Amino acid sequence: MISARLCLITTIFFLSTALNAAESRYLLKKTGYVEFSQISEMSGIVKSRRYDDVYWAHNDSGDFPRIFALNGAGKVIIPGYLQRSYSAELSTEALAEALVEALVEDKGVKQASAQANRKNIWPGNKIEMAANLDWEDISTDGNMLYIADTGNNGNARRDLGVYVVPEPNPAATQDIRALKYLPIAYPGQQQFPARQWHYDNESMFFSDGHIYFITKHRQPGKISGWEKGAVLYRLDTDYTDKYNILTEVQRNENIMLATGADVSPDGQQLAVICYTEVWLFKKPANGDHWLSGDARRLPLDPSQMKTSEAISWVDNETLLLGNEERDLFTLPTSEIPVYRPGK
Repeated sequence: MISARLCLITTIFFLSTALNAAESRYLLKKTGYVEFSQISEMSGIVKSRRYDDVYWAHNDSGDFPRIFALNGAGKVIIPGYLQRSYSAELSTEALAEALVEALVEDKGVKQASAQANRKNIWPGNKIEMAANLDWEDISTDGNMLYIADTGNNGNARRDLGVYVVPEPNPAATQDIRALKYLPIAYPGQQQFPARQWHYDNESMFFSDGHIYFITKHRQPGKISGWEKGAVLYRLDTDYTDKYNILTEVQRNENIMLATGADVSPDGQQLAVICYTEVWLFKKPANGDHWLSGDARRLPLDPSQMKTSEAISWVDNETLLLGNEERDLFTLPTSEIPVYRPGK
């Protein structure tokens, strides 16, 4: 049986070929791989502003409510005081290491082997008071982490929202608690599903005290039937007991299938990843029409990128991109050309 992910990758490939048959595709430099099997469908990633070389990632829908701390090479970070109980994998090497540790403590071989085999796989940082219905992106303001439970494939969900979580110290914390959940609703959606399937969201970013969302559009009634275009929304309220109705900021008819977004550390650039391209926008001089003005766009090779849904900044000149297949790529922004519509 062909997996759903393989069907998605195949569809992306043919869609890209049909839309851009004559357009060359850029091959990114692969710089890491998340070997940690608990991250099975990496859907969002963001770099910490509090801790050096730390990135927070999460899985797509169906996983436990948890996040994972990684370094830039994709290695999972486990708190030091828990490394005797947990390992990144129950591999032969991990068991051998645990066995040596036990023997150093002057325990017999039988007891040491039993202790080594009791070492569990690191489950990540569980978030209490939360549920992962369809987590799609993660952002930070430097203090809080914002997790978007906004995946809406069928455009029928009425429980969309954002979890607000204080960023934990990845070297010293295990479980954490969500401070609040901000329910959100789109101002134009009155039916569930809507007549126009323009209410799926996989891209969120934080800028100047506000959370923003960029929608991903589908043909009505077709989970894999996509449409060109995106809408930028802003979250202006922080109610926890009723819907926060989003504010529509602007539309962009050229972006297609946005799956992740992030603002540069200096706050001056917005990067948006799609299945087949990366967009770069400058911060507007006035207002927050991020998707207007001069833009840069780089077509990506879908056979390399596969299900690309995660993007973050390494620094103000370098992007980190990831896919659900756990590959990590770096992209200097200097490689992204100016966007010229129709060319």
